[in-house]
Amino acid sequence: TGLLQEVVYLVSQGADPDEIGLMNIDEQLPVLEYPQPGLDIIKELTSPRLIKSHLPYRFLPSDLHNGNSKVIYMARNPKDLVVSYYQFHRSLRTMSYRGTFQEFCRRFMNDKLGYGSWFEHVQEFWEHHMDANVLFLKYEDMHKDLATMVEQLVRFLGVSYDKAQLESMVEHCHQLIDQCCNAEALPVGRGRVGLWKDIFTVSMNEKFDLVYKQKMGKCDLTFDFYL
Repeated sequence: TGLLQEVVYLVSQGADPDEIGLMNIDEQLPVLEYPQPGLDIIKELTSPRLIKSHLPYRFLPSDLHNGNSKVIYMARNPKDLVVSYYQFHRSLRTMSYRGTFQEFCRRFMNDKLGYGSWFEHVQEFWEHHMDANVLFLKYEDMHKDLATMVEQLVRFLGVSYDKAQLESMVEHCHQLIDQCCNAEALPVGRGRVGLWKDIFTVSMNEKFDLVYKQKMGKCDLTFDFYL
C-alpha cells in the first residue's frame, strides 16, 4: 500500500518521483484510522482528497458504500504478503515482534494478526470489484505490466494525459518502484514477487495451500505467486 499510495499521488498530481522524496507523503495521503496526522489534516485537504486506509470494506465511510467516493484497493498474493508483514512487524519498535516466521505464519492463517482476517478482507472487497467506484488492483500486475496499471489509474481518477505525458508518467512510476524495492532501509527484496520461496519450508507451503483452499475455495479471485 505504501508503494501504491506514491504511484497514485504521482498519477493524480502529475508529480515527479524526486518531489515525493522531499515531502511527507503521510500528510498528502493521511491514514484514515491513524491518530497521526489525524482527522484534522483530512478535513483540511482540498478536494479531490487522497486518503489511505487498511480498514475492511464494511468499516469504511458510508460515502464509499454509496458510490459517492472512489476506492482503489490493492491485493498482494498472501504468501509474499505474510513474509513482508513479518519483516514489517520485526522492523517497528512499537511492535518489536521477536517470534519465528513459522509462528507468525500460523497467526496469519488463523486470522490472529492486526486488521483481522486477510482472507475475509480481500474477499469482501473482491465482492465489490465490479462496482463503478471501485478499482481492484493486484500488486503483481504492478511488476508484470505497470503501463496498463497506470492507464487504469488515469481513467479511474479522471485525469488527462496525452501519449507523451502518459509514457513519461509510466517511466516516473518505474523509477519510483525501483527506488522503493531497492531501498537500503528495507529488507532486501521485500518488494519482489516470489519472496515467499526463500523462507517457506515444504511443509509450511503445503499447510498454507490447504488453508488457502479452505478459505478461498468459493472465490474466483486468483493470484500470481511468482512471475
